[in-house]
Amino acid sequence: MSAPAIRRTLPDHVDIETDVLVIGAGACGLVASLAAHDGGAEVVVVERDASPSGSTSMSSGFIPAPATKAQRAAGIADDEPARVEHDIQQKAKGRAVPELAHLAATEIGPALDWLAERHGLEWVVLTDFLYPGHSRHRMHAVPEKTGAALLARLSAAVEACDVPVVTGARAQTLLADDDGTIRAVEIERPDGHRETIGCKALILACNGYGGNPYLVARHIPEMADALYYGHAGNTGDAVLWGEALGAQTRHLTAYQGHGSLAHPHGVLISWALMMEGAVQVNAAGARFSNEQGGYSEQAVAVLAQAGGTAWNLYDARIHDFACGGFPDYRDALAAGAIREGRTLADLAAATGLPEAALAETLEAVGRFQSGAQADPFGRDFTEKPALAPPYYAVKVTGALFHTQGGLMIDVSARVLRGDGRPFPNLFAAGGAACGVSGPEVSGYLSGNGLLTAVAFARVAGRAASARKS
Repeated sequence: MSAPAIRRTLPDHVDIETDVLVIGAGACGLVASLAAHDGGAEVVVVERDASPSGSTSMSSGFIPAPATKAQRAAGIADDEPARVEHDIQQKAKGRAVPELAHLAATEIGPALDWLAERHGLEWVVLTDFLYPGHSRHRMHAVPEKTGAALLARLSAAVEACDVPVVTGARAQTLLADDDGTIRAVEIERPDGHRETIGCKALILACNGYGGNPYLVARHIPEMADALYYGHAGNTGDAVLWGEALGAQTRHLTAYQGHGSLAHPHGVLISWALMMEGAVQVNAAGARFSNEQGGYSEQAVAVLAQAGGTAWNLYDARIHDFACGGFPDYRDALAAGAIREGRTLADLAAATGLPEAALAETLEAVGRFQSGAQADPFGRDFTEKPALAPPYYAVKVTGALFHTQGGLMIDVSARVLRGDGRPFPNLFAAGGAACGVSGPEVSGYLSGNGLLTAVAFARVAGRAASARKS
């Protein structure tokens, strides 16, 4: 495969034509295609893989949204877009692009209700814990509570609308007029065969650049050697096309990390364990951070430990909680990643951690939980019970999940030029667009990835469909 490119000469012919062409068949691309279809447009989705998966399938599938019917049915009636916007900016230290934070907060609730009412997606709201930075229970998931299940339900909705998803088709070259209007896209098949698809509007839903080592080293060098736990196809095509067109980019230094990927098993361990009272210790058996600061920035803290690893340490109450609520945790248990000890000595033997240091750490945590002493890292332990035997532990590492910066868009999800003017028919959403996490890892609020994937995708699909005439 050659590098993504821009060609300023128009095609001699097109193999097929469509009103709206969507590049990428993850959650973002599928939601965009549904919105464009509902707007009356003819839509085609192209996907580089043999079957859609992307970052969505690798995620938890959780989407934060306020004022939805599902949220109200769960008894949460005091959430609103302004509160979500505040939480986004609070986590990003006020550095998220204001118009994008507002757009995401106001669009996501109606988008989830629309997906439920128009396309049959079923939402449940997670009410048994609060993710870091969220002031209300607003995490929505499909009943299976996995990203793979979310993608499967979106794929079924797209199929029911007879929207074609062309797989094994990597978008290679954008064919553009001198004014930046995209006239067609050349796709390449695995055997090298090329086809040209004409379009009236193009939506870039091909995620970020986490799978491009050159771009990672250039923009987020602290993660250049980190494990990448995103989709290999996230090679930054949208950013590279945008730069070639003279588009404006924003916050390319932003990304979502995660400080709890089972090692070496590669299974995500939900940060809900930390919110329930688990702690992280390094190879010396000592805590090294405030574990409730956020799982994204915790990736950096974990990677700074000896060997780039840490251990999540918790008890039977939290183990049972995780087994009951998180399929990924059950996968980790089945894979042998979870260690158990009826006593602290047993756990030390099972993990290789020093028993004396573990005892000292848990004694200190007990003092923090009783209120007898303040945690020097600033964590409040008083709202959860003290850890008690039997104990459990899982070895984890920090990882790069996906990037949060990208092409700057307006409130219609149109890509902006360097001078701030929009391109006539080029749209971007999800990881292809600038997100709402500000310029660095600590600005990532839980769910920001799927938040912008779904909210901006619906905006892009609606606006793109208006160009069909």
